[in-house]
Amino acid sequence: MCSVDEVVERVDAQDRALGPVSRRDAVRKGWLHRIAVAVCHDRQGRILVHRRADQVSRFPGCYEVGIGGALGVGESYEQAATRELEEELGVSVAVRYRFKFLNRSGLSPHWLGVCDAVVPRAVMPNSGEVAWHGWLNESDLPRILQEWTFTPDSPEILHRYFGDRPDGTSVR
Repeated sequence: MCSVDEVVERVDAQDRALGPVSRRDAVRKGWLHRIAVAVCHDRQGRILVHRRADQVSRFPGCYEVGIGGALGVGESYEQAATRELEEELGVSVAVRYRFKFLNRSGLSPHWLGVCDAVVPRAVMPNSGEVAWHGWLNESDLPRILQEWTFTPDSPEILHRYFGDRPDGTSVR
């Protein structure tokens, strides 16, 4: 959850820490910082998709494939993703780091670390963050990405997430 005075680390183009700054300044000035998300799936392989609450400051009402937020100073991508899963879904589960990329979509550029997590189907979303959630089959994702309004980074997250599979199939 992003508070007004949230402190994040400003980083460079190689994701090396430069020092603490307010997230508000990082976004306003276009400074690179770090965000972590977890792509959640159940034991049957379905992906959790959620709609952001209407009162959130960034992309209210948009659908999203990752649960996440900004890394605090000194926090790893895995630690931030774990914390965000607890805050937004009410679950405490292990996450696995998958990859990161320099994300230039959205409000400001940032390094986006993508983790994944197997979560129980019964989650207790924070209504201040999550307005709706549902479990979708991977085969439904290409159509849903076209029909619903997603956050700018969701299509790229899914493309990269599924794109590294040995069979080469990918969600687009």
